[in-house]
Amino acid sequence: MLRRILNIAIFSSLFLGFIATFAHAQNDPVWDDELKRYLTAQEMGQEDVYLTPEEAAKLMFPDSDHIRDEVITLSPEQKKLIQERIGWNFPETSFDFFIGETKGKIDGWALIQNTIGKHKPMTYMVGVDPQGEVLNVEVLVYRESRGSEVRKKRFNYQYQGKTPYHPIRINRDIINISGATMSVRSMSAGVKRSLVLVEELYLKPSGKGDAINMANRSDKGFLESLLGF
Repeated sequence: MLRRILNIAIFSSLFLGFIATFAHAQNDPVWDDELKRYLTAQEMGQEDVYLTPEEAAKLMFPDSDHIRDEVITLSPEQKKLIQERIGWNFPETSFDFFIGETKGKIDGWALIQNTIGKHKPMTYMVGVDPQGEVLNVEVLVYRESRGSEVRKKRFNYQYQGKTPYHPIRINRDIINISGATMSVRSMSAGVKRSLVLVEELYLKPSGKGDAINMANRSDKGFLESLLGF
């Protein structure tokens, strides 16, 4: 019960910054360049909830004996390093990790991401295995009137097996969805950040990380490595 209360509190706190940022914007007309019109109040208020954090974590680690969570706060040095690696700045300093374990062995890590889609943030979870590769991606909450196809497995399966050393970009190793370009870019950025966070916070301190991922790349052909696939 205590862990559930803690999870709810952490999950809720993730939205406080977004609420403050977008509350005023939602009261003002928002122009959509693609639709060539202002969005309606219904479109701006769109919010589809698909999974709770606990449900998503279970999908990440279906065979784990135990799933625990921990909050990690980045030091200024860690945040700067991660921002440099992913190529964009982010406001968060703390991240909520879910850790799957079986008989004391870690099955992987998963963390909730909130990144801006076209107009509003979307919430999703990214799972990473002990080899530093994407296990799964699950959308928890989607807040746009279009582009929810990013939650479908026929799209987000593309992220499975990705490492921090893949481009994870549209027209590089990720196929876009027509009409959902901003959501695809947003999710791709969050997946990249998740991989780098896991590598910097868990894999490198345990003596893994760069060596694992570079070994994975060396197993691929020259053309595949060059293209980032």
